[in-house]
Amino acid sequence: MKSHSEDDDHNHHDEHHHDHSPHAHAGHDHAGHDHSSGAHSHAPSVTEANEKRIRIVFLMTAGYAAVQAVGGWMSGSLALIADAGHMVSDAAALLLALIAYRVAARAPDELRTYGFHRVRVLAALANGAALLLLVAWIAWEAVARFRSPTAVLAGPMLVVAIIGLCVNLAGAYVLLRGNQGDGNLRGALLHVLGDLLGSVGAIAAAIGIMLTGWTVLDPILSVLVAVLVVRSAWGLVSDSIFILLQGTPRGLDIKGVEADIAALPGIAEVGHLHAWTLTDTSIVATIHVTPAPGSDPLALPELVVARLKNQHAIEHATVQVDPPGGIQKPCANN
Repeated sequence: MKSHSEDDDHNHHDEHHHDHSPHAHAGHDHAGHDHSSGAHSHAPSVTEANEKRIRIVFLMTAGYAAVQAVGGWMSGSLALIADAGHMVSDAAALLLALIAYRVAARAPDELRTYGFHRVRVLAALANGAALLLLVAWIAWEAVARFRSPTAVLAGPMLVVAIIGLCVNLAGAYVLLRGNQGDGNLRGALLHVLGDLLGSVGAIAAAIGIMLTGWTVLDPILSVLVAVLVVRSAWGLVSDSIFILLQGTPRGLDIKGVEADIAALPGIAEVGHLHAWTLTDTSIVATIHVTPAPGSDPLALPELVVARLKNQHAIEHATVQVDPPGGIQKPCANN
């Protein structure tokens, strides 16, 4: 028998009653499934004011990235182009946050019972892959400029960098006034603060070139910015692939969770625990248990679901109760 946790404590725009029909899993005897259904949603909580703030900063960041790219091309500054790439990566991160808010407003349907959360993961993967290509081009161009220095118009470079500093300061101010309990908002603020450092670096490089004439400062800064970009890009790619492969959520000790559930009253055996990440904030799991002699099998799903949610932050759990001795061999098909 199975039970699905109820995510009543989350503030959602749309809550839906799920009707779970009995079904069979390969290699297991699932006779008699009891699904306790409730009003719950897999969508992250939505704060309209924070969504508006992130939208404003996204437009500012994306707009300035375009200005920076044009300014870098006109001034001959590879550092500005590299920082534009950094700004694009952060604008993409802000866009993903907005997608998360929009996804929260869309209800699951019969074909997509988990909703549309993986669209965000796919977007992150595509964004990360594109940024890695940009980093490769920046590195190639930087090496060429080390070998054959290119003239850089430090004046226009300085102007564009100062504009960037002002844009990032304004963005940080907008986000700081929002609800800091929102994970999307905090992540957006960290990206903007990173852009602030990039702008400060570009200003320093421009002033350095103006005072010393060392145009090599430009490719040096471009490489430093590229390191920041590759770090965030690789994080997007690796995390997205890990989620799509349904890897065990980071920080979750499968053996420890099984031992904890096995210690609950009325449970004789625990096994076949599988946990994966639906989005970056929602964990889903399935687990098999067998009842101890004299215990009520019907009471076990609710008991296990509550423990998984309260002690291990697993928001949506499916519990199967097997007959005694039914959890002895590894579950090869799951």
